[in-house]
Amino acid sequence: MLDGQTTLVPVVDESQVGEARRAMAALGQRVGLDPNAASNAAVVTTEAATNLVKHAGGGEILLRAVEDGVEVIALDRGPGMADVSASLRDGHSTVGTQGNGLGAIRRMATTFDIYSVRGQGTAVLARIRSQPAPRERVRLELGAVSLPKSGETVNGDAWLFQTTARGARILMVDGLGHGPIASDAAHAALEAFRAAPGESVEAAVETCHLALRSTRGAALAVTEVDVEAGVVRFAGVGNIAGAVWNGSQSHHTVSHNGTAGHGTIRIREFSYPWPKGALLVLASDGLATRWTLESYPGLAARDPALVAAILYRDHSRQRDDITVVVAREPRA
Repeated sequence: MLDGQTTLVPVVDESQVGEARRAMAALGQRVGLDPNAASNAAVVTTEAATNLVKHAGGGEILLRAVEDGVEVIALDRGPGMADVSASLRDGHSTVGTQGNGLGAIRRMATTFDIYSVRGQGTAVLARIRSQPAPRERVRLELGAVSLPKSGETVNGDAWLFQTTARGARILMVDGLGHGPIASDAAHAALEAFRAAPGESVEAAVETCHLALRSTRGAALAVTEVDVEAGVVRFAGVGNIAGAVWNGSQSHHTVSHNGTAGHGTIRIREFSYPWPKGALLVLASDGLATRWTLESYPGLAARDPALVAAILYRDHSRQRDDITVVVAREPRA
C-alpha cells in the first residue's frame, strides 16, 4: 500500500545542493533506511543536485518514500544529453569536471533510469533501498508525483495504491480548492477507501462519497487494473483524468460531473482494455489535459516515475495542487 507525497527542492545554485541533501536525510530517517542505504542516498542526492547546477542551469529535486526505501528524481529543462551512454561513463564531462556524477548515481542506486532529449531536458531517477526481505514479484510498477500548489504547505490532492490478487486498485482524490481544508477532505476519502478493500470500484466511490459529507467535498476516482482479465475498471466523479496508453492508441476514462460529498452523484463503472505493455496515467486537474506520450519518443518504455515526472514538468498548470500516477506491468 503506497500513498507517498512528494517533496520538492528547487536547485538553481550550489547553496541549494545542501538543502536537497538535508531533505533526503530527513526522509531516509523517517522511512528507517539502514546506515549504508542512508549514506548512498545522501551521495546520490548530492550528485544529482550538483549536476542540475553544473549542466542544466538549475532544476528540481523530487523526493518520495517508496517500499523499503526512498526515491530521488532530478528534473531539468536544460540542453539534454547528446549521448546518454557516454554521459554514464566515469570521466565523461562536458564542463571540465571529473565526470563521475551519473556513474556514481547508477552504482549506488538500487534502481536507476534516465530520460533525456536534446533541447528538452533530462530526468534522472534513482531508488535506494535498505536490504529488504525477499518479496513476491509485483503485478504493477508505480510512479507518482504529488505536490501542493506553490505557496501551500499541505497538499489538497491525495492518492492510494493497493495491491490485489489480480492486480491493483488506485484511489485519486482532489479536495475542492487547496490548502488544509482541501487536504482534510482528501484524507477523509483515503481513510474510507482503506476501510473497504474488497468493494467494487462503484461501491468504493459511493463509500468515499458518504465519508465526504462533512467536508468541503472532492473530485475522486477509483481505478482497478485486473491484469489476469486484461481489463481496467474505472469510476470517477469530477475532474480526475485517466488514460490507458498502448503505443499510438489510448483510451481516455470517463468521469461524471459532480462533487463527491455533495448532493446525489451518478456513479457508473466503465471498462477499458488492458493489453500487454499498456501504461495507465491518472492525474488531478493540476495537470493540463492536452498532453500525449507521442511527443516523447521512448518515454513510455522508461520507469513509470520518469513518465510522471516528465508530464509534471511540462504540463503542470502551476496554479493548483497536482498529482500524476503512472502504472504498468513490470518489464521482462
